[in-house]
Amino acid sequence: MKFVKTLFLLLLIVCLIGISGCTGSKDSEPEVPVPDSPEPSPDVPDVPRAAGNTSTEILNETVNITGESQAYPTYTVAPAAEGKYPAVVLIHSFNGFEPGYQEMVDRMAADGFVVVAPQWQTYSRSPPDSEVEALVRSSVSYLEGRDDVDPEKLGLTGFCAGGRYTMLFLPQVEEFGSGVAWYGFPYTGGTDTQPYEPANLTAQLEAPILIIHGTRDEVSNVSDIYRYAGELDAADKYFELKVYQGEPHGFMIKDGELSESFVAQDAYDEMIDFFDRTLNSGTMNNSSQ
Repeated sequence: MKFVKTLFLLLLIVCLIGISGCTGSKDSEPEVPVPDSPEPSPDVPDVPRAAGNTSTEILNETVNITGESQAYPTYTVAPAAEGKYPAVVLIHSFNGFEPGYQEMVDRMAADGFVVVAPQWQTYSRSPPDSEVEALVRSSVSYLEGRDDVDPEKLGLTGFCAGGRYTMLFLPQVEEFGSGVAWYGFPYTGGTDTQPYEPANLTAQLEAPILIIHGTRDEVSNVSDIYRYAGELDAADKYFELKVYQGEPHGFMIKDGELSESFVAQDAYDEMIDFFDRTLNSGTMNNSSQ
């Protein structure tokens, strides 16, 4: 009998322990570990990082570069990684240094170029050619003094009025290895402030030039570009010509922003490819012909 009572007490204790285990609070439940970051689904592709838009890829600043006597703010961008890079002076259009040009310069830096874009209209909407030339030459000197620039690989590019300046200064500034002129004006000049037409300097041109234009350019008629190309050819000067059917003047920058059209992307790639071939490889110049 005593044995039966003892057994009964043991069974009662076991039941009470079981009941208390089932009625514990939620605080006593074990936590499920959460990973620091979820694993990506194999069905969802990674989103690529936009080129040239992060501080880990490019470094930008505004520096002052002097023309004949005045300092001009100059937007400057370079690849963030250490090294010696080709460099380009970019001359904006008659409409000023619009946001689209800043985006383009950032892209060029992401593509491996140090770029300076002097704001040449800071003091005058239409300064004399001598002032812009002095600013361009000072920009060259600035680039040559940078540790991240290969001084043997300097290029010049410009748009609209900057396209004319590219045609005008490429024959005169011997440090430039090549140039890209966007919808420029080869026959504008002959005044007190603009004494020379770019076409008059064809004989001095030694660096290869790429000319980019549109057939519907009502400001700079494409017929003048074909005429200029013919004169370059007759003088045995190396050039490349890219003409986009149906494109108007200033087709790269629309409402101040960099165009996202197929033509704009293609034209940008043409410029980068040209600088890669003429500055980095140095295979396309008159001395190699």
